[in-house]
Amino acid sequence: MGFDLSMLMGGQYHEMLMAGLRLSLLLFIVSLACALPLAVIVALMRLSRFAPLRALGMAYVEAIRNVPLLAQMLFWYFGAPELLPESVRFWLYDGEIEAVAAIVALSLYTAAYMAEDIRSGIRAVAPVQSEAARALGFSYLESMRLVILPQAVRITVPPLISQTLNLWKGTSIATVIGVSELMYQAGQVESASFRSFEAFAFASASYLGLSLLITALAAWYQHRYPARAL
Repeated sequence: MGFDLSMLMGGQYHEMLMAGLRLSLLLFIVSLACALPLAVIVALMRLSRFAPLRALGMAYVEAIRNVPLLAQMLFWYFGAPELLPESVRFWLYDGEIEAVAAIVALSLYTAAYMAEDIRSGIRAVAPVQSEAARALGFSYLESMRLVILPQAVRITVPPLISQTLNLWKGTSIATVIGVSELMYQAGQVESASFRSFEAFAFASASYLGLSLLITALAAWYQHRYPARAL
């Protein structure tokens, strides 16, 4: 009876939980690295003067945001591989298809929300900034990359951090498709040791700790690079 700290500090169960934490961090980092550039592309599509691009961007955002992340993860794990050629499908099944499906689902889902935040940030930048950049001879893409997006990022830091936190917590859903991330390993430890409190306390503390670290880094960034009123 009581809280057994020793099982979290060393031994087999400690190794299982740490392996789950490392995989959760890997899912988070890779998904974030994929989601951010995709979000920028979708945001620019949503702001394009070319109607088909705007429609495509809007269709992506609405389709992704109105389907639960759990359903999307199950689709990419069970459904999407069946549409691939047999050789590719078997190659995926021989590899880490669970982690790949989780990263695809998390990246697409997070990018849809981040795209709207970035689009709002771009629209919040004064139009004279774009006009001045074009007057200096910058192309549209150069104006976005060098003038508009750096300012938009400062404006959108709070909502982007919120989506980053959601992404980190969303990695726990990958347990439903058998990814051996933190929640999966906590369940395995609980089943093997019957120490539910210790296993899930470790998982909860891990999620809380990284969430607080992300929030602290965001607060530092906003203090160091405040949004400028233009």
